[in-house]
Amino acid sequence: MIRKLKSPWAWVPSLYFAEGIPYVAVMTIALILYKQLGLSNAEITFYTSWLYLPWVIKPLWSPFIDLIKTKRWWITTMQLLIGASLGGVAFTIPTAWWLQGTLCFFWLMAFSSATHDISADGFYMLGLSQHDQTWFVGIRSTFYRFAMIFGQGVLVMIAGNLQVIFRNSIRFSWSLLFYGMMGMFLALWLWHSSILPRPREDAPRQGVTVRTIMTDFIGTLRTFFQKEQVVVGILFMLLYRMPEGLLAKVSSLFLIDAAHNGGLGLSPQEYGLVQGTVGVIGLTLGGILGGMVASRDGLKRWLWPMVCAITLPDLVYVYLAYALPTSLLAINVCVFIEQFGYGFGFTAYMLYLIYYSRGEYKTSHYALCTAFMALSMMIPGLFAGALQEAVGYRAFFIIVMVCCSVTFVTAGMLKIDPHFGKKEEE
Repeated sequence: MIRKLKSPWAWVPSLYFAEGIPYVAVMTIALILYKQLGLSNAEITFYTSWLYLPWVIKPLWSPFIDLIKTKRWWITTMQLLIGASLGGVAFTIPTAWWLQGTLCFFWLMAFSSATHDISADGFYMLGLSQHDQTWFVGIRSTFYRFAMIFGQGVLVMIAGNLQVIFRNSIRFSWSLLFYGMMGMFLALWLWHSSILPRPREDAPRQGVTVRTIMTDFIGTLRTFFQKEQVVVGILFMLLYRMPEGLLAKVSSLFLIDAAHNGGLGLSPQEYGLVQGTVGVIGLTLGGILGGMVASRDGLKRWLWPMVCAITLPDLVYVYLAYALPTSLLAINVCVFIEQFGYGFGFTAYMLYLIYYSRGEYKTSHYALCTAFMALSMMIPGLFAGALQEAVGYRAFFIIVMVCCSVTFVTAGMLKIDPHFGKKEEE
């Protein structure tokens, strides 16, 4: 039985805001930081793509969280570690060993963030009644999106403004920003240490050992790979987003790269507006629309429109690379279209993960599906920057469009129940 000592409004929004910030720091802010510190695109995409690894292997250690301590303890401890990691990044940026130091602390941040995700999602189910879980599912998603806008938009803009204030002292400005983020996260840690409820069910599992966990995990793996259309399903999970896996990091670098390198030369402030604000809004609206139409007519009915939506809008980057517009409005419109299409098309991917996970072990199978989801972005990202440097931005974005054929092929191999996802099935 849950002891309702604290209003969910006091901790659910801030908990999921705290979940989003380190992910944005590792996956997006790090790109801008390393670009301004002089790394090549190949180095940036290679190093930062490896930071997906904690989310890829997250299912391997998630069962062990229940063996020791409570999920509440894990949440507050990981928030403290994330704050320390942000401070570590800030401290090492001005040093001679800034690359090794920042990567080390970004790795610590990534593992802490992935563990925080596991704990927060589990605590959400323990700390709320079933009614409140349903009521707050939209709230938690909204505040996670707020974290995306705050991280990619506001924080990057602040970094740019600090560079103006301190006369283009890039290292000092970024160091100040990360110290500020550290302070923010320590405040979140103090807040959640005080405000998070203490549900009775949040306790280490009794009678569970490492051996039983490994036995259960092996059983989960065996049933996962015995599912119908397992090869097609895994290929879809890995390849549906291949164009986006190539595009995600390089598109950000393209927006801020200098004009003589073929980029658009946006300032951090302009990038924060274009990608971090307008882009995230487009992504969110596309996802909302995708969920609405899929819940009405089912996944099968909207699969092909979503396939087109996640691929064809990538053409805007071909246009941007050739036209190199100076109008911020034109750039915003292009990024909004691409991100709106991605948000709409990504709905099909997430629904298929749910579809594939149906059955006795649906929670564990879904966790494995999300591991493949992270891997689908990690693998293309490892060589995306090197490919771009070899052929240039224009040819790279054309290659991305060619790779869209892989998305169509993998989607065409799926067999989906036409009733899956429809409202009457709920």
